[in-house]
Amino acid sequence: MRALNNYIPLLLLFYFFNINSENLNDDYAIVIHGGAGWFSNLPEDEVEGIKKGLKQALDTGYEILAQDGSSIDAVEEAIKILEDNPLFNAGRGAVYNAEGVQELDASIMQSNDHNAGAITGVTTVKNPISLARHVMENTKHVMFSGEGAEIIANEAQLDLVDPSYFYSEKNLKRLKNQQSKDDKLGTVGVVAVDKKGIIVAGTSTGGMTNKLKGRIGDSPVIGAGTWATKGCGVSGTGHGEFFIRYNVAKEICTRVLSGGLSVSDAANSVISELKLLGADAGVIVIDQYGSAAMIYNTPAMARAYKNSNGDEEVSIYD
Repeated sequence: MRALNNYIPLLLLFYFFNINSENLNDDYAIVIHGGAGWFSNLPEDEVEGIKKGLKQALDTGYEILAQDGSSIDAVEEAIKILEDNPLFNAGRGAVYNAEGVQELDASIMQSNDHNAGAITGVTTVKNPISLARHVMENTKHVMFSGEGAEIIANEAQLDLVDPSYFYSEKNLKRLKNQQSKDDKLGTVGVVAVDKKGIIVAGTSTGGMTNKLKGRIGDSPVIGAGTWATKGCGVSGTGHGEFFIRYNVAKEICTRVLSGGLSVSDAANSVISELKLLGADAGVIVIDQYGSAAMIYNTPAMARAYKNSNGDEEVSIYD
């Protein structure tokens, strides 16, 4: 009996090691978009800057996954990098509304429990995606807007900035020209699956140039611009009103999980239908095995992808 007792600690260690090992798998991946649109008038140095920003976000998120980190950490940290980059229409690079103010929206959702958080219309939150995550994890609600969201950000001691932090001469020029079709359709998004098979999708945006004050697009709307469920996750970019009307993100996952389509076929079918309706759109999609799709019906979409097999892509044009 004494000899058996000597082996109990080793047996327990072996048991717990196996339990933890069984919860991990070799399939993990991350996919990113930095907005769908035209990009036709951008100087070469800005194009390269966008690619560099995508690569930085991709490597940051991927490293978290590779080190057995969670998909929610990978998504948040990758999006924060894009929000801090003035070349993307999110966070610091957000475009102006009709009154010359940046109103920021974001959302995040995880597949294992359908928990989600979203915020809209904030003007002083440096990283809206972090506030969306805080709403998801630390409140009993899903979405907050404007002043209420700002109060929560302050109470959570998240980074707050003066609105002048978001100042952009380039974006002001776009507003003054009232360009209804900008060089790019903003929004950034990240979808990742970790070694536990948990999928997280996140989206952050400054919305549309010259939008009316208080306008809310699809990015913070769960099911429209962001969706994550067991087996599928989506983040969208494009004409938000259409994403809301047709519940685009959730519809893609429904076609994957109930219709038996691959993530690529499901995304292609929905984005093609949106094109027929006159809506410019793009999506990134991932499944539990790390298979991904980056589909758009515009001439270009800033995008990046990396999986545990070493496959990697960073692109804007076809």
